[in-house]
Amino acid sequence: MTSEFDTGTDQLLVETDGAVATITFNNPRKHNALSVEMQSALPGALEYVEKDPAVRVVVVRGAGDNAFVSGADISEFGERRTSVAARADYDQRQGDVGRAWATIGKPIIAMIRGYCIGGGLLTALQADIRIASDDSQFAIPAARLGLGYPMRGVEALADVVGNAWAAEILFSARRLSAAEALHIGLINRVVPPNELESAVAELAASIAANAPLTVAACKAALRELRRPPDRRDEPRVAAMVEACYHSDDYREGQRAFAERRPARFQGR
Repeated sequence: MTSEFDTGTDQLLVETDGAVATITFNNPRKHNALSVEMQSALPGALEYVEKDPAVRVVVVRGAGDNAFVSGADISEFGERRTSVAARADYDQRQGDVGRAWATIGKPIIAMIRGYCIGGGLLTALQADIRIASDDSQFAIPAARLGLGYPMRGVEALADVVGNAWAAEILFSARRLSAAEALHIGLINRVVPPNELESAVAELAASIAANAPLTVAACKAALRELRRPPDRRDEPRVAAMVEACYHSDDYREGQRAFAERRPARFQGR
């Protein structure tokens, strides 16, 4: 059953189809540039998919064939990112978006076609898994625009590709091909453009069919591993792991294995 969530703007769409929710950045005329309107709507959209008990996987994509997200909307820079007060407001919105992404305990897949630039690349880095078409391009052009780049963005990039590649991407501001992005571990997989949607749909379906409590515990563990050892909430992850063993899904998994049939997990 397909349903839609009203984000308050047609620039950000949310649709759920069974266990998969799809969030679409929808401004193809501007290559899905990340506008303030999108940023304002995104926390509510993420809260909706996180709270929907039927949703087990979240797919993030851009509308059309030319871009995932091509970066921040440069046409807004003069108004939104010049004065101290305007920058503070913009940074507050970005902080709200970052905190909203951090609340998502469900697997996130970024489906990338075309430009994945600047804020678009940072958006893709919020995903657990990134699958791209072979005509995609990746870059952070801040050094060509004279922008100051926030440490949280540098950290997110370095966590995935390491300091040396993060340095090259940030210092040179050059564009990487999908093949190069795959080589450095920025993305998980590259497929032909006409296979992108089916590849993502197949992966999302396979994840959605697995035990939600197990997947959530694994995601929580991966998230804690990105923190310094002395700041990791290991007891929380241990409690989530222990809950798996006390769940109906654990018993269902054993029955399904013994009966040689697919398990029917309920997330409890």
